[in-house]
Amino acid sequence: MALAASHDNVITRHELLAVGLTPGIIRQRVAVGWLRRRHRGVYVLGPDPPSSRGKARAAVLACGPDVVASHRTAAELWDLVPACDRDAEVTALARNPGAYPGITIHRTKDLPRAEIRDLGGIPVTTVARTVCDVAAAEPVNDVEHALQEARVHHHLSDRQLLAVIDRAPTRRGAALIRRLLADDGGRGYTRSKAERLMRSRVRQAGLTQPAANRHILGYLVDFVWERERLIVEVDGVGTHGSRASFESDRERDQVLVAAGYRVIRITWRQLNEQPFAVIARLAQALASTL
Repeated sequence: MALAASHDNVITRHELLAVGLTPGIIRQRVAVGWLRRRHRGVYVLGPDPPSSRGKARAAVLACGPDVVASHRTAAELWDLVPACDRDAEVTALARNPGAYPGITIHRTKDLPRAEIRDLGGIPVTTVARTVCDVAAAEPVNDVEHALQEARVHHHLSDRQLLAVIDRAPTRRGAALIRRLLADDGGRGYTRSKAERLMRSRVRQAGLTQPAANRHILGYLVDFVWERERLIVEVDGVGTHGSRASFESDRERDQVLVAAGYRVIRITWRQLNEQPFAVIARLAQALASTL
């Protein structure tokens, strides 16, 4: 149906009845697979699984008014994290919409209109609110990824993030956001600190020391094992704070890879807080060339 096709192949029972389908016809079309029941009173058209937008739209329609897509689901809608096969997540304002299989419902007493956007007819938390919600529930690596993508593609500012957590300073995830912003603000990553820490980690692991701050094909790279053709770049949270720098880094990586180098990007936080995992990956990469 045209209505469902324009709404991510999602349609409600009320809409089906409004276009003339009877309850019996709806049951018959569900039986033959033309319609699939996604939630109570919400259907998906056709055999294909719903997209991220379809999952979000269906969840919001099922739960009713004053409900918005949020958390990981909102992050997928804003392209901050990859899509995954998990329950849709929504936030309900000041009420309990009940239990719905396939939907994780968060409840809040306060969701300012300023923290809600309409994304193709789907009410969704803003990018800033979404990053803060992700910080409350997802692994730190996913939070860093979401924050970086938000800065590059949506020009998210520290001020916007701080405005969200200042409205609820004790919210889960607020401390992590503040720490990531602090690390990015001069008390964390610098090129010289990264070099000292990287050399220390490599020495402790008994690996061969890389060359640092070398020009390769016109680019200044952080570290390189020349014989193994392995380049490592250490990024602060805000290293790609603009679309131009993000695009430039991707072009740079492509040129280096095309010339036969392998490029591994690690974050300053990973180098600080996950040294064993970082060194294990580097050791594996170095060994794979032997």
